[in-house]
Amino acid sequence: MTWQDSLVEGRIGLRPIRRRDARVWREVRLRNIDWLQQWEATVPEEGLQAGEVPATFGAMVATLQRQARAGRVIPWVVTYDGRLVGQLTIGGIAYGSLRSAYIGYWVDEAVAGRGIMPTAVAMALDHCFDQLGLHRVEIHIRPENAASRRVVEKLGIAEEGLRRSYLHIDGDWRDHICYAIVAGERPGGILADWRSTQSR
Repeated sequence: MTWQDSLVEGRIGLRPIRRRDARVWREVRLRNIDWLQQWEATVPEEGLQAGEVPATFGAMVATLQRQARAGRVIPWVVTYDGRLVGQLTIGGIAYGSLRSAYIGYWVDEAVAGRGIMPTAVAMALDHCFDQLGLHRVEIHIRPENAASRRVVEKLGIAEEGLRRSYLHIDGDWRDHICYAIVAGERPGGILADWRSTQSR
C-alpha cells in the first residue's frame, strides 16, 4: 500500500487529503471553530518573528503531500458515508532503530460520539503496524480534551505519562498526555478488538 491508498470500515473511511477538498474542509472547520480552536496547534511568537505564518489549505495539502512522498507522513481525511467529517494524520514516521510515528486527528462535532474516530484510529494503527512495519505509535492529547481522550481509552491504548509544554496550542505551550501502543500488543489487530468491543 502507498500513502495514496484508502481504507474503509463500514460507513467510515480514510482517504488521502486532496486540494479539491478545500471548500468542504473549510466549511466543516468554520462550523466547528468553537469545538476545535482550543485544541488547535498555533505558531508561537518566536515563529511569527521568524516569518512563519499559519498555512493556507492549499499550502498545507502541498506540504503534506510532499512529506508523504518522502515517507514521513500519511495525510488522510476521515469520511462518513462518503462525506468529509474530519482529518487524521500519521506523522513523524521514522524507521531504523526507532520505527515509530504519531497520530493526530479531529472530527466534526456533528458526528462525534458515533464511533467514527475510534474506528478511524484503529484502522490507522493497524496500517502503521501491518503495512508500514512500525514498532510504536504515540497519540498526544491535552489533559483537558475529554472527547479526544475517550477515543484512545475506548481502544484501550495505554497512557504513559505527561509531556510538559509539548505543543503550542491555542496561543500557549500546553502539556499533553502521551498514549502509546507497540506492535504485537494486539495480535488480532486493533480494529478487530474495537469491532469486538462494539458488538458486546
